[in-house]
Amino acid sequence: MATVDVKTLDLAKGGAGKAGSLELDPAVFEVEVRPDLFHAEVRRQLAGRRAGTHSTKNRAFVSGGGVKPWRQKGTGRARQGSIRAPQWAGGGIVFGPVPRGYAHKLPKKVRAAALRSALSLKQSEGNLTVVEALALDEYKTKKVAAALESLGLAGKSVLVVIDEESATFETSARNLPNVSVIRAEGVNVYDVLRHEALVATRASIEKLAARLAAAPRRGNAS
Repeated sequence: MATVDVKTLDLAKGGAGKAGSLELDPAVFEVEVRPDLFHAEVRRQLAGRRAGTHSTKNRAFVSGGGVKPWRQKGTGRARQGSIRAPQWAGGGIVFGPVPRGYAHKLPKKVRAAALRSALSLKQSEGNLTVVEALALDEYKTKKVAAALESLGLAGKSVLVVIDEESATFETSARNLPNVSVIRAEGVNVYDVLRHEALVATRASIEKLAARLAAAPRRGNAS
């Protein structure tokens, strides 16, 4: 079972210290890293965000008369039936894109296994930092930046996981480039993987462990 140091952050002064240690659930933070599950889950997440509003007009919807542009024979020109036909400039599009949804489903077992694998990856890389709490009593982006710098994360892309709503902290961190704040119940594979470092409060780690321990499992995707 892996153990990580739990750090204290003085957001008022920007300092960091050690508050103790925390044992990580090996069933959540020490499982096999599965790139195949990452691919499947990230693809599912991004597909669900696609609007799918692309559209073209076929010959039934473009403007133009439905009458024959000239008679069938005797003109010396190729026969034509409608100026809305696809061979005409401004005519209808053949087999063009139509509005559709790209969202697709993955089994809950696979999604949970992918998140466990992503958290295990961050822990194995040494990119998981646990802090006791993240409380900020005023809106100060400078204080959040100083706190991250005291953790050695200046200039890195950081995903901060909090255990409860904190308008002051979330708003203050919003102005920092490459820093995202998310609550424990919203942690997902895409956000974990696209950030270099993961900072989480002790309570959020416990919530994540409880959430994933209760999630369904499959024998070959632990």
